[in-house]
Amino acid sequence: MSTQAAPRKRTRNPEASRAAILEAARAAFAERGYARATIREIAQRAGVTHGLVMRHFASKERLFVAAMPGSRDLENLMPGTPETLPERIAQAYVERMENGDGNDPFIALLRSAASDERAATELYAAMRERSTAAYRTLLDGPEAEERVDLLGAHLIGVTFSRYVIKNGPLAEMAPETLVRHLARSLRGILAGG
Repeated sequence: MSTQAAPRKRTRNPEASRAAILEAARAAFAERGYARATIREIAQRAGVTHGLVMRHFASKERLFVAAMPGSRDLENLMPGTPETLPERIAQAYVERMENGDGNDPFIALLRSAASDERAATELYAAMRERSTAAYRTLLDGPEAEERVDLLGAHLIGVTFSRYVIKNGPLAEMAPETLVRHLARSLRGILAGG
């Protein structure tokens, strides 16, 4: 009598696969930068095939943008009044960066700018487009896009100083102090004038 095992059925869980790919991408981009991280490496880390990664995200650039918490989470910050937006942005940004253990793709974007300017430019443009669309739900007026760009530039500077260089008063500041200062500066940027 043969005791041959029945073939195992492959279970498909697209949401679990997508989540695993995004988690692997965040780690790979943060560790290796955009230019050096590969789709094959990300697929291997996620335990999926290269083809599945491409089926979910179509390109490395789209995967990077999807893995960026800042652009994805912006929509969650929009509900509320324009008056409290600076505090919501500051709090969410500091919490994300403090809890990311240096594995935030935003840091990878800054690091990749030094090694691959073209890729960094394309990625920033994609992030900017998503950010502008999200902020448009609360910001209006002729200078809204300029204010969104200033906000992005401000957060890039803070990220570089505190989380990439990790030196100086900004790097040593307590997170709650950083939230307070950021909210104040973001209020000025978003108010325009």
